[in-house]
Amino acid sequence: MLNIFARASVSRVTDPIGAALVRIGLTPNAMTLIGTTGALVCALAFFPSGMLLWGTFTVWGFVMLDLLDGAMARARGSTPFGAVLDATCDRLVDGALFAAIAWWAFAVEGNERIAVAALISLVLAQVISYVKARAEASGFTSADGGLVERAERLIIALVGTGLQGLGVSFAVEVSQWLLVALSAITFLQRIVGVAHSAREPRS
Repeated sequence: MLNIFARASVSRVTDPIGAALVRIGLTPNAMTLIGTTGALVCALAFFPSGMLLWGTFTVWGFVMLDLLDGAMARARGSTPFGAVLDATCDRLVDGALFAAIAWWAFAVEGNERIAVAALISLVLAQVISYVKARAEASGFTSADGGLVERAERLIIALVGTGLQGLGVSFAVEVSQWLLVALSAITFLQRIVGVAHSAREPRS
């Protein structure tokens, strides 16, 4: 949903930065790998150790590099491999984030409810993305969008961990169960969209 309303505004800020990074010799794929590696390491190092604020801010910082690799791709020209690499790295970061939250819930909080919610969120995040990819590979349209896409999932998850790190009890639990509900709705929206697209005449 944020992609619809914020993409143009964000691009006005990130596109000049992306072009400058390309001029100094960085590539979009390198930026993707830097952001992914940093987010993976920080998520798995900080959250399971109970360092929620450190995890929140460092993961968020590296995830923001994802905006720059897109801007760099627009400046330099995107490639099919770059698109596959970017999508694959996004899935890795999503998986690491929710797995790390589940790990924290088990090992630090001893709260199985949060862990279950985080694992459900992890699965739904992967399936939501897979529905779009598989539908597009099959030639269907109307498989994207929905109530919560990747940006919203990350915002909700990291706001929850950040608030919990500041001492707000139950922030992670509330954010994870909210994500479960919203992600389930998004999954259904995408499936319904594909079903409608499948009924349309195909050229």
